[in-house]
Amino acid sequence: MESLVINLLFEWIEKNQLSSSQLQVLKDDNQNNKYPLVFKNNCNLLQKKLDILPLLYPKINLLFNQLKLTNKTNNLHNLWHFWLPLALELADKKSQQSHPLTIGILGGQGTGKTTLTKILPLIWQHLNLSSVGFSLDDLYKTYHERQKLLEIDCRLIWRGPPITHNLQLGIKILNQLQQRQYPVAMPRFDKSLYHGCGDCIYNSEIVTQGEMIIFEGWFVGVKPVTEKAFIKPPYPIVTKEDKQFALDCNERLKEYIPLWEKLDYLIILNPEDYKYSLQWRKKAEHKMIKEGKTGMNDKEIEQFVHYFWKALHPDIYIKPLTKNPEITDLVININYDHCISKIYQPTS
Repeated sequence: MESLVINLLFEWIEKNQLSSSQLQVLKDDNQNNKYPLVFKNNCNLLQKKLDILPLLYPKINLLFNQLKLTNKTNNLHNLWHFWLPLALELADKKSQQSHPLTIGILGGQGTGKTTLTKILPLIWQHLNLSSVGFSLDDLYKTYHERQKLLEIDCRLIWRGPPITHNLQLGIKILNQLQQRQYPVAMPRFDKSLYHGCGDCIYNSEIVTQGEMIIFEGWFVGVKPVTEKAFIKPPYPIVTKEDKQFALDCNERLKEYIPLWEKLDYLIILNPEDYKYSLQWRKKAEHKMIKEGKTGMNDKEIEQFVHYFWKALHPDIYIKPLTKNPEITDLVININYDHCISKIYQPTS
């Protein structure tokens, strides 16, 4: 059935023509697919998807090539069953409110965050919806500010844990975007500066429109938990020092709540097993070394990944979020091969 659907879609893209029986196959698939997006219950969804697909596909196929997504069948499957319905649902939500829609995307390396943040705006362009995106990384404190932090807290050896971001800047930017106070000067983080330590470049980009706002990062939307969660914490929170670092990061998360409260919709890109992130990082670093670039060895990678697990452990923070309908709107499970394995909306 699935291969038949994909073949029909390729035929529609090429010829812009389907028989009544072929159209019925797509109708049946539209009602029975496993992705529980609210908008799919709208009787006009199939027609909206069919109208936009031939116009969208040439541009989105170029993007697939740029992202090195070479499996055309899998790409079209995800576009038809997930990316298009999600983009349409979010556009529908935007139409129900007067101000721009702010979408938070929580996801780490390897979860498809880059793909999602590039494909959604491309679809919205065809719906005449402008968009703007930025990352939690773009809110890093300056290099010199982070050096001062390191003098105060020697555990902040890597950028990224709570306290390393300029939260007032983030709140200011979201306020300006949501209230359409254009032009908005956007910061961008350049990780190549200061020998890889990176620095935030203010006024790096000027934005003059953006009805859809994407705000993404590795712990966007994550809330502090009770200290009870640290009585028997998961590995690698092992030593007394590890536990204190985790507790301090948990306390510092409280300062991020006003920023998270600016979100209208939260998507979690959730690996089926959080340990995949370590294996994915090793693969990425091995590939870089093989290409003659600078990369970390396995021991360095483990120390790096474990550092962030100690700061905000996925089992302590992300797992509860995937079950919390009051905070999370959509969860996308990702398997080891970086493919979507399940999509669901948390229920109470």
